[in-house]
Amino acid sequence: MQRIRTENWYNTPQGESRGYIDPFSLRELWFHTGTACNLQCPFCLEGSGPGDNRLELVKFDDVKPYIDEALELGVEQFSFTGGEPFLAKQLVKILAYAAQYKPCMVLTNGTEALQQRMEEVKSLLECPNQISFRVSIDKPSAEAHDAGRGEGNFLKALTGLKMLYDAGFNVSVARHMDKDENRSEVDALYSALFTEHGLPADLNIVAFPDFATPGSLPQVPLVTTACMTTYQTEESRKDFMCAFSKMVVKNKGRMRVYACTLVDDDEEYDLGASLRESLEERISMKHHRCYSCFAYGASCSES
Repeated sequence: MQRIRTENWYNTPQGESRGYIDPFSLRELWFHTGTACNLQCPFCLEGSGPGDNRLELVKFDDVKPYIDEALELGVEQFSFTGGEPFLAKQLVKILAYAAQYKPCMVLTNGTEALQQRMEEVKSLLECPNQISFRVSIDKPSAEAHDAGRGEGNFLKALTGLKMLYDAGFNVSVARHMDKDENRSEVDALYSALFTEHGLPADLNIVAFPDFATPGSLPQVPLVTTACMTTYQTEESRKDFMCAFSKMVVKNKGRMRVYACTLVDDDEEYDLGASLRESLEERISMKHHRCYSCFAYGASCSES
């Protein structure tokens, strides 16, 4: 079904053709469990916080049809983000169902919402497919992390990470990327931190640039068709998230498919209610977060 788009979807204000991505598969399906979170971080790319309902908490009956449709389309992994996913009361039931068929990954802040449900979470170790967890530890020091997350949350996140690792789950860490950082030096600080807390020094770390808050319009270079053909190849374009993944959200009581995990604040990226139909739509790179994918290779995936 062809959707109506504004001129801004197709062209820049200067009249240049926007860069775009043509989806080629559904390798990974993301579910947004809702923007409710037990923390309220000023930098949150989802604007999440206690009681937030910009995107609503999902239930098992909301997501099961999309898990089933994705399996028909050859999906290889299911991933879950928020908000804080563990505020969704039926998350463990959802994961148990999805992990019957494919590996799963959950993004979490690792604090109380997770820790209070650890006994329930441990039951997921019996699933046929692996369930992995990525815990947000923004900076390798308590002072820097807690400046954004709130006092005490650095140690809480590390505690949650260690609980998951000790239980036998595969774990990784998400962190913030500074513009001019020395990546090897930052990685060394994290390695020392992991060792200090009884974790593997080489734990996988996924670094993200500043994506800005929902609805914001930071000034970034525009990604044009010329950019995507001059600096990218047909093969490299297949590495963009919107080429191989989609995200399902609950918005105003309806389940909707969005182009990727980073654009749910713009309704032009609402691709309808069907995964199959969403794969037929060319995706414009008009969102400011599209520039992060272009410039940094930013991807929420670990596959």
